[in-house]
Amino acid sequence: MNPSLLFVCGLTLTLLAALTVVRYLSGPLRRQLQELCGNAERAEFWTVFSNVTVMLTPAVFAMLAGPDPGALVPPLLVVTSQLKWGLIGLVSSVLMLGWILGRFISRMPPTRALRHGIHNPGGAL
Repeated sequence: MNPSLLFVCGLTLTLLAALTVVRYLSGPLRRQLQELCGNAERAEFWTVFSNVTVMLTPAVFAMLAGPDPGALVPPLLVVTSQLKWGLIGLVSSVLMLGWILGRFISRMPPTRALRHGIHNPGGAL
């Protein structure tokens, strides 16, 4: 099979997975960022910035794992290898985003958290 076609298939699958995650996280992310940023305009910028990052990181990982034109590997294995690296990039970008947001959310004063309906029985925010 044509190595270029295999490359496009792996990249397309990676981008579809990233798009699914972006669509799933976009609403909750926007609400959290609006709370953290204080207004809708700032939150919108950081939401878009986060979405672009979550889309591009797996794409870069997938492009780094392109097929070797001289290798005699079944096409399915070539595409799954590229998808694997794309998913590693996707998980990495989502975990990094969560870690960064978690650092800011944990700094919210307890009275402000209670006023906004955030309940934390352990006491640490």
